[in-house]
Amino acid sequence: MEINVLELRPAGYAYLLENLELVGMPHWHTSFVSSAGTHRSKVQDGAIEDIYPVRYWPGDKVSDHLEFALKYDGVNLGLLRRIFEHAQQVEFTEYIKSKPTGKYARRIWFFYEFLTGKQLPIEDITSGNYVDALEPKEYYIIVNGEKNRRYRIVNNLLGPKEFCPIIRKTEKLSKMDSADLRKRCEDIVTSYPPELLRRALTYLYNKETKSSFEIEHVKPNATRTEKFITSLELAEKEDFCEKERLIELQNRIVDHRFKDSDYRLSQNYVGQAGSYQNEIIHFICPKPDDLLNLMNGLINSHKQMKEGNVSPVIHAAAIAYGFVFLHPFEDGNGRIHRFLIHNILSLQGMVPRGLMFPVSAVMLKNPVNYDASLEAFSRPLRKLIDYRLDETGKMSVENETACWYQYMDMTVQSEALYEFVNKTIEEELVEELSFLVNYDNTKKAIQDIIDMPDRLIDLFIQFCLQNNGSLSARKRSAHFDFLTDEELAAMQQAVRDGYNWPD
Repeated sequence: MEINVLELRPAGYAYLLENLELVGMPHWHTSFVSSAGTHRSKVQDGAIEDIYPVRYWPGDKVSDHLEFALKYDGVNLGLLRRIFEHAQQVEFTEYIKSKPTGKYARRIWFFYEFLTGKQLPIEDITSGNYVDALEPKEYYIIVNGEKNRRYRIVNNLLGPKEFCPIIRKTEKLSKMDSADLRKRCEDIVTSYPPELLRRALTYLYNKETKSSFEIEHVKPNATRTEKFITSLELAEKEDFCEKERLIELQNRIVDHRFKDSDYRLSQNYVGQAGSYQNEIIHFICPKPDDLLNLMNGLINSHKQMKEGNVSPVIHAAAIAYGFVFLHPFEDGNGRIHRFLIHNILSLQGMVPRGLMFPVSAVMLKNPVNYDASLEAFSRPLRKLIDYRLDETGKMSVENETACWYQYMDMTVQSEALYEFVNKTIEEELVEELSFLVNYDNTKKAIQDIIDMPDRLIDLFIQFCLQNNGSLSARKRSAHFDFLTDEELAAMQQAVRDGYNWPD
């Protein structure tokens, strides 16, 4: 028998948001309790809706639904922060005292004091086992987190109060094996001669630089290109995730007129012009007054993950996407975001020495997926921010928004980066190295036909690749009029053979 929708009661976070009249970022899991029927689930666009039988109804208190939320909905630090701020403190105190050794009571106690900075009037626990703040089977965590004696909780969160992302171990991410990804890279490296890899690295640096700028529709001059390449060369050796290094990096890669000496002091946003004085807003950045704490938190989160044996891809996703969502500079944020992916994957040993991943090239080839990874956070965020735009397009944000940037669920972004890294290894890297091998073989075959300067051989191959393996009459007349018909035919055949193109 069909369940009437009126018989469904929200539970967990859904109940708390409704009864406390709060709004928040959409949570990946929503719970309802039905007066009849059995447990059922519905999955749509990655979000799960569970309907539980009546025996699951937790009660009518805030604390009852908080416990239910942690059991069935999972941990959402942003929502917890809002709930703690708007519910009565005495409710949490009484609940925790009634279950002093319960793991959910201790977690609620820990999260309350961690997120609000306020201490509940409860004595420290003096005995009993330690409980993890996050279940290691369900979330990515810091290994060997700090033991907090007050609650007998192991703080295995990915960051401090100022910036603490949450990343769930989804089915897609559970397939990720960092050691296996690195081994696949090493297998690729060992299958090519060292000299070719050295040449490939230079080519890959150039390709990554070009792709990263092209994503933002920017055409850098030679100087800015060279500076970005120089930074990429340092990415495997030095940690750039600290304030002074990030400012230095920003100064290198932007037009000199838009260099910053500190984090931005103005409210910025990402948008495009619609009709006259009708701006289309895509993303609203944190208020400048919130930036220092947020960025300090992000940098400290990076340090914790660096020491905490977190998967390199998870670490890179949390920090690189976190950076671009915080948008600390007036210009260059997207390029630094993609640079940080390289920096962290290299520092964490994902990328073998002497190699780099052209991740931006994969993002450029898959713009829908890349945009979706950004919009998964930016689109719902817009609904939570009250803002005004004046006649010059200057924005003012009128409500408190810091917690939505502090406690992002970055599961979607981690899944996206995993896909990009996987495609980089399996497709882009192999294609680029194979291209160079083919190029070398083709060049040698042409040299056997006619002894001409390397510059002209390179130009000939380039022109043929642009024209389905043949040299156009116009290009021949302009650059290769000295070739006989027999030489031209043989050289064109060498190109087609070298790249396995049909005649």
